[in-house]
Amino acid sequence: MGLQGIPLIITTSIFMFISSTLQAEDKSPYLYILGVAQDAGYPQTGCYAEHCMPGWNDLSLRRGAVSLGLIDPTSKKKYMFEATPNFPEQLYQLEKEAPNEQFELDGVFITHAHIGHYSGLMFLGREAMGADNTPVYVMPKMGQFLQNNGPWNQLIKYNNIELQPLKNNSPQALGTVKVTPFIVPHRDEYSETVGYRIEGPSKSALFIPDIDKWSEWETSVVDAINTVDYALIDATFFTDGELPGRDMSKIPHPFVSESMALFQALSPQQKQKVWFIHFNHSNPLINPDSKESKQVKASGFNIAKEGIRLVL
Repeated sequence: MGLQGIPLIITTSIFMFISSTLQAEDKSPYLYILGVAQDAGYPQTGCYAEHCMPGWNDLSLRRGAVSLGLIDPTSKKKYMFEATPNFPEQLYQLEKEAPNEQFELDGVFITHAHIGHYSGLMFLGREAMGADNTPVYVMPKMGQFLQNNGPWNQLIKYNNIELQPLKNNSPQALGTVKVTPFIVPHRDEYSETVGYRIEGPSKSALFIPDIDKWSEWETSVVDAINTVDYALIDATFFTDGELPGRDMSKIPHPFVSESMALFQALSPQQKQKVWFIHFNHSNPLINPDSKESKQVKASGFNIAKEGIRLVL
């Protein structure tokens, strides 16, 4: 007899089913959150206000600029979304999660030309890693920006990076994963801005770290959330007035308070898809014990943090 009187053949079948399920999960591609803050990280350079001081005094409270790892055990490839000023630390975290001996770094996807999203490419250059033709996936204007401006064009000249052109709404096949860029409205001083739809064999994710107000986007964000399993979306500011003395209409990100009101009609299951990310140093969601963090969680939404794995 097997466990607690269950016939051995049935017990063995159960163990085999569990084992095969775990093996299948082990082979599933997944996203790995590497950074959650706005471009300048937390605490922000030159900020010695009360909300920044915990980050200066306690290294464990510091947060890197928004970045995702994409790991595919089937193809033995790994990717990064965004090349941030925290690229060295984030690449190390990705290395610990998916070592180079087992996973090849096969590309970096860039959303746009604001410093927190592309400036980490410098660490691939001859003064640092001296990388060999690391694929960098970019939209047309982003590619032109890198090709026509130093020191970024030096990365191309010395074959540290190799630009891989993307097209709006055109999928990029990566083994068992498909990545599709889509244009979103933002302050496009130097390049267009995109979000990404990332699709695995079983689940899909939306990644929109930077966007202007939801009403400026030709797509309904609510409809977009309904089509995916995870939605990692812009949460730069929690509410208006967060930056004293500054006109926040000039940096028109959707406030978290606005997004929660917009998503209020979603079912509890749909709300659980939402992961707020890309927090400015002033955003109280940086502090997991803040009343705003508790409010977000009580409302059924998620707050992104480093180390979270989202299976695709």
